[in-house]
Amino acid sequence: MPQVLIICGSESDKPIAQKAEDVLKEFGVSFEYHVASAHRHPEKVDSLIAASDAHVFIAIAGLSAALPGVVASKTTKPVIGVPVNAKLDGLDALLSMMQLPPGVPVATVGIDNGRNAALLAIQMLALSDAGLAKKLREFKKSMKK
Repeated sequence: MPQVLIICGSESDKPIAQKAEDVLKEFGVSFEYHVASAHRHPEKVDSLIAASDAHVFIAIAGLSAALPGVVASKTTKPVIGVPVNAKLDGLDALLSMMQLPPGVPVATVGIDNGRNAALLAIQMLALSDAGLAKKLREFKKSMKK
């Protein structure tokens, strides 16, 4: 069972997902990666969410960036949105994720920042995993050097 499910809206978002995957691997966090557009493949998005036992979702999308909101509307689990710089320097995607209606929360990280999305997912998982919490404390200590 993956702890994190990463969904990209487009195959072109893979480099951003790779940043998240690298961090998750570094911490020993299991994950799955899929490409499924909220607009072009809504049924696939639905089935991925329904079938997933992941504890946290990372949704990566550019342009209208509907994917994180769609995922959040279909689950009670935390959703982290990663806006992609596809047009308008990524501001369109960033604002789309940050301006969701009440009751559909998406934690949003910086534009193209898959690394921070993974770290936020790890922080969420570490709330109930002492070993992961220890690794995270050590990581944060090492950043101060």
